[in-house]
Amino acid sequence: MDTRVGELRCKEVINVTDGSRYGYVGDVELELESGQIKNLIIPGRLRFFGLLGREPEQVFPWSAVRRFGEDIILVEGELPGLPSRRRRRE
Repeated sequence: MDTRVGELRCKEVINVTDGSRYGYVGDVELELESGQIKNLIIPGRLRFFGLLGREPEQVFPWSAVRRFGEDIILVEGELPGLPSRRRRRE
């Protein structure tokens, strides 16, 4: 599969285990020697419109990625230290 790193920024990360939505890819960590992706990095949410900074970023190892969709990336498993970000349905 040929995907550019810039295209990953438009994809939302969702956990297939429980449906948690973590946000959109902000950056990736690369293995420079092989050119392969090591981690997907999701920036933390803004606190009080950005006036109080951001929550910590979330790092997903490439091994947790299960599938790519057109606009989502599915990850699997319990990732330590990551809070769930379920959106309420109205």
